Amino acid sequence: MRRVVKCFLDVARYASYTIGMKTAISLPEKVFKEAERFARRQKKSRSQLYADAIAEYLARHAPNDITESMNQICDHLETKNDRFQRKAARKLLSKETW
Repeated sequence: MRRVVKCFLDVARYASYTIGMKTAISLPEKVFKEAERFARRQKKSRSQLYADAIAEYLARHAPNDITESMNQICDHLETKNDRFQRKAARKLLSKETW
């Protein structure tokens, strides 16, 4: 059995009597119950839990944004032309699956 759950996501361009955008989603009963328990333990509303979860999911699945953020950080760091660091980085990166 699936439950329909209303979520409120902050979308500034839509004005209504509530802050945010209303949407309905279907969840398996088990996921719904686990989310309800988790929201209570975290002292969050169901809407806030779902909004946080979606925001985290989007952040994790936006590799271009992550790369851009890392590039900005690296641009602000002072780096020396260190032969040891280059060699160590090359060795570590060669082991990564891209």
